[in-house]
Amino acid sequence: MAKRRKLEAPSPEALAEIAAELSRAPAQSRSHAAPIAQVAAEVAAARPATDHATQLARLREGADAEAWRAADAQGRVLRMLPIASVDLDHVVRDRFVSEPEAMAELKASLSASGQRLPVEVVALEGGRYGLISGWRRITALAELAAETGQAAEVLALVRSGREAASVYASMVEENEIRAALSPYERGRIAAVAAGQGAFAAIDEAVEVIFAAASKAKRSKIRGFALVHEVLGDLLAFPAAISEKQGLLLAQALRDGQADRLRAALAETAASPEAEWARLAAAMAPPKAEPQKGGRPRKLPPLVRESLPSGGALEFGWSAEGLVIKAQGVNLPRADFDRMIAELRRLGRAE
Repeated sequence: MAKRRKLEAPSPEALAEIAAELSRAPAQSRSHAAPIAQVAAEVAAARPATDHATQLARLREGADAEAWRAADAQGRVLRMLPIASVDLDHVVRDRFVSEPEAMAELKASLSASGQRLPVEVVALEGGRYGLISGWRRITALAELAAETGQAAEVLALVRSGREAASVYASMVEENEIRAALSPYERGRIAAVAAGQGAFAAIDEAVEVIFAAASKAKRSKIRGFALVHEVLGDLLAFPAAISEKQGLLLAQALRDGQADRLRAALAETAASPEAEWARLAAAMAPPKAEPQKGGRPRKLPPLVRESLPSGGALEFGWSAEGLVIKAQGVNLPRADFDRMIAELRRLGRAE
């Protein structure tokens, strides 16, 4: 019978040598799986498997993000902007007179219900924005913030790539719907838009901005645009000029009376009535057109205005010339003498 060999435990030195050898050359296991299987395993490890509902939700979030980016590019996303970052004078406004009573009503509405309609702005350089429409709203919000100490912010739609012509047209459309512009304001914005290069001429500006107006109304707007061009820098109360008065002024300017009318406005009038009285006194009677038979051409009827004192003022032209009638007016002698002297001077100028 063979003699069994006695096993002996390795020495500590031998165990240390074995451990060092194992640390230098660790055992590597070779996988016999196909490469596609390894790729699938790596993807699964990096992205844990989810159920079908979670995958659909992820797809919806991606679609919503894409829709949001498209809406933002088209200016259909509302943003809350600091009012200090908005240039209120980016576009010359069509309405240059803000009635205190109407502004107070707007501020009360914003204070009670908040801002329900956004303003429109266009992105500028340096993180700033230019106001397109909503001047009254943003002005009221700024005043409210100053009064209450709250943050001055405005809800806005950021438009992009809008041409100047469409900007003016949309601004006028908004104000015409909210509160009708005065005849002078319509003519003024057409003249300003053309002057800033948005249109080649005033006629084009009127045709585009007031495309929905009738032919007769557009003709009147062109007349007021002429009044603004020639007399706008001297008029103290332009918004008070009625449609009839504006048409008389436009006709006088076409007849070559610009110098006379500008001379009448050399000194600032104290009231709209006083300003118009000066203009009416300076205007010569309309030039008679050659008659081609039939009934003679009629002069415009006299303009009659009621005065706060209860009296009335009537002026215009008759077949004999200029007519001015005043009832219930307490005119100091010195003012009367000055008016007569001015009429005499105009008579000598002719």
